[in-house]
Amino acid sequence: MEKSSFASASSGELTAAVYGAGRPVRVIPLRHPLDAAVREAAASSSPSPLSAAMERARAMGPWEWAEAALPCLAWMRSYRWKEDFQADLAAGITVGVMLVPQAMSYAKLAGLHPIYGLYTGFVPLFVYAIFGSSRQLAVGPVALVSLLVSNVLGGIVNSSSELYTELAILLAFMVGILECLMGLLRLGWLIRFISHSVISGFTTASAIVIGLSQIKYFLGYSVTRSSKIIPLVESIIAGIDQFSWPPFVMGSAFLVILLIMKKLGKTNKKLRFLRASGPLTAVVLGTLFVKIFRPPAISVVGEIPQGLPSFSIPRGFEHLMSLMPTAILITGVAILESVGIAKALAAKNGYELDSNKELFGLGLSNICGSFFSAYPATGSFSRSAVNHESGAKTGLSGIIMGIIICSALLFMTPLFTDIPQCALAAIVISAVTGLVDYEEAIFLWGIDKKDFFLWAMTFVTTLTFGIEIGVLVGVGFSLAFVIHESANPHIAVLGRLPGTTVYRNTLQYPEAYTYNGIVVVRVDAPIYFANISYIKDRLREYELKLPNSNRGPDVGRVYFVILEMSPVTYIDSSAVQALKDLHQEYKARDIQIAIANPNRQVHLLLSRAGIIDMIGAGWCFVRVHDAVQVCLQHVQSSSSNAIKLSPQASGNLTESPKAQQRYGFLRNLWQAQDGNGSAGDEAQSLLRQNLV
Repeated sequence: MEKSSFASASSGELTAAVYGAGRPVRVIPLRHPLDAAVREAAASSSPSPLSAAMERARAMGPWEWAEAALPCLAWMRSYRWKEDFQADLAAGITVGVMLVPQAMSYAKLAGLHPIYGLYTGFVPLFVYAIFGSSRQLAVGPVALVSLLVSNVLGGIVNSSSELYTELAILLAFMVGILECLMGLLRLGWLIRFISHSVISGFTTASAIVIGLSQIKYFLGYSVTRSSKIIPLVESIIAGIDQFSWPPFVMGSAFLVILLIMKKLGKTNKKLRFLRASGPLTAVVLGTLFVKIFRPPAISVVGEIPQGLPSFSIPRGFEHLMSLMPTAILITGVAILESVGIAKALAAKNGYELDSNKELFGLGLSNICGSFFSAYPATGSFSRSAVNHESGAKTGLSGIIMGIIICSALLFMTPLFTDIPQCALAAIVISAVTGLVDYEEAIFLWGIDKKDFFLWAMTFVTTLTFGIEIGVLVGVGFSLAFVIHESANPHIAVLGRLPGTTVYRNTLQYPEAYTYNGIVVVRVDAPIYFANISYIKDRLREYELKLPNSNRGPDVGRVYFVILEMSPVTYIDSSAVQALKDLHQEYKARDIQIAIANPNRQVHLLLSRAGIIDMIGAGWCFVRVHDAVQVCLQHVQSSSSNAIKLSPQASGNLTESPKAQQRYGFLRNLWQAQDGNGSAGDEAQSLLRQNLV
């Protein structure tokens, strides 16, 4: 193969006098990133994001533009009335019947009148069905967001005041604005920095707090409103003398019924309807019991206004800054819950989902809902799962849910007056039992203690110090682990797998060939200011503590360090300067750096920074194997010169004719190989055994 003009003499057809014989090394030339052919190929394969977006926009027709503005058109265009409508109707009715009692229960959890739960399950459903991109996601009030609303507003104003309700509605408006902004600016990726273990620990602790906050309706006396477990437990213990048996027995009975129906609905496909009808069953049974027996110890919901919500502009903007942290937190929860389950459902149903469009749709539903007295809404895990299991095909199922809520507001609110509070509490507790993810903790303990630590830390701090502190601690530790992993990347010493030109981690493949005087190092991360010091320290360690080598003459030290750079996707100016310093240090100690397989961007930056010229263009290679072969030539050449000066070695070769004959045979066999086969290596090994 002809050598490239960019490569130095050391990377072409090399001939070195090894034990008195020459051996050519075939090296694939490494193209310079500024070559015209490389520039043309790179420009055609990786256009800039702006040009790619403009190209997509030019290719879009009127219908594509309409679908981008109204995602519902994607399923409307191909809607099959005979096949899809029956499934959507059944799913919409099923989840709508489930939503009515749940919405009232979650509004109570948020510290609001039950009617605001119905309002939150009304307008946002219709808006999301039009602007949301998921076809199975069930939007409305959820337990975790309701707890967050109660937690922040309880510290600002009394829950019985009108301002409390106004601030809850203002929160919906703020959350909607944030979600729309994140969708438009395509910032949904920010949430990826929160690990799954942090989310699991947070939701588990929140579920326990939610359950304890609802226990007051079972006990029959008031309990302190708090998101911390210690004040809740203290309040429960302090009021134990006011314990009332009737609500406890009724609430416990409803909870058992709900859990049994939920379990049967999950495990038996024929009884799937039980899961969705559980909340309605508890409400109907409780209402009938109260209407028939009129027990004085059972507290009921009371009067609920009849009719649809009227249009009104959110108020209380003077409290905007105090609500901002909670609005950001609720937005994060919305991304985690809604976008996560929406993507999973889209994959199961065979269509694509854009998370940024999804965020924009959720944001619009919250903004529009805030003008009709709704507090923050998001996608529900449980209702979305029931919607999917019930066969929902399109967003029409969400419109049917909204129609059911509309019917309840217009005609059924007088029937809700005698719903027992303990029945609504049982609905909330049964819903959040699915959030208690202790199995995840056991799983993490078995496979990754670091992730278990994150889970436990988030869980404990959320229970002890409240939701906001718990989230901050969890996210803080997540980022700390990310930074630590980035600043201390995995670095591997590579060896050649026998019979191949493939180089792999010697810890994973102990049988891999390594060569005396040559260290092949792979950095499995971008190289930048935060990790370059760690990388330099590790390289110095390899120089001082020679890795155990099993091939080549024993030269007693490192002469070549080969950097395998295929995993290095990025390198910054600090790393460039550090590599220059490292090269100078190595040069002073007669050590040569070689670079193998850098990508185009890294190669271009190294070239512009002068690193390539400093190291030598001939020391840049396409393959690690090429670099090793060239370095091995130099090591063997130096070793053969040392052997010629050794009287003992010379005497051994001249005194034994049989040894000379064997030496000549092995030398010819070694030269016959091109360095790519195992036979050549075996011959080389036997040759060294006869010479040393």
